[in-house]
Amino acid sequence: MSEAIEELFLFGEEKMEKAIAQMKREFASVRTGRANPAVLDKVLVEYYGVPTQLRQMSQVTVSEGTTLVITPFDKTIIKEIEKALIKAELGVAPNNDGVCIRLNFPPLTEERRRETAKDVKKYGEDAKIAVRNARRDMVDDLKKLEKEENLPEDMVKSTQDDIQKLTDKYVGIIDSLVVDKEKEVMTV
Repeated sequence: MSEAIEELFLFGEEKMEKAIAQMKREFASVRTGRANPAVLDKVLVEYYGVPTQLRQMSQVTVSEGTTLVITPFDKTIIKEIEKALIKAELGVAPNNDGVCIRLNFPPLTEERRRETAKDVKKYGEDAKIAVRNARRDMVDDLKKLEKEENLPEDMVKSTQDDIQKLTDKYVGIIDSLVVDKEKEVMTV
């Protein structure tokens, strides 16, 4: 295998890895029946005029499996944190006691679990699209290489087969991660 083809595979596989990493980040923000600090990853708080991630300015702990306790490092910003949580529309109301904020996550209803499972499938489908786009880019680059370096036809064909095998491998990984996450969401 030529150096250019190896580089093509490295690039393509890196793109596919990134698609899976993005899907896993999306999964982390999906609300299941348990409290998960990752649901706060996208919450930004105005801190001296600068939008700052909530988890950078507070300690977040899980209490009793269904409650997140947010303790700000600077107690003077507790009202700003509360506003940001309300604005984030997490589906739970923040309870501010002046020292910390509690977010109680009630058990999900069956209907909400089904909606969440649909979201999980959508994230999986988005990741598959990204993997297929990486495959398309790899095949396009291979065609350019074929013209530039006059690669033999059988080498091009076997490389295309290898690209398809790599794509199938990553689509399989995505499918299994989606199934696992759906089970987690649907478990009461």
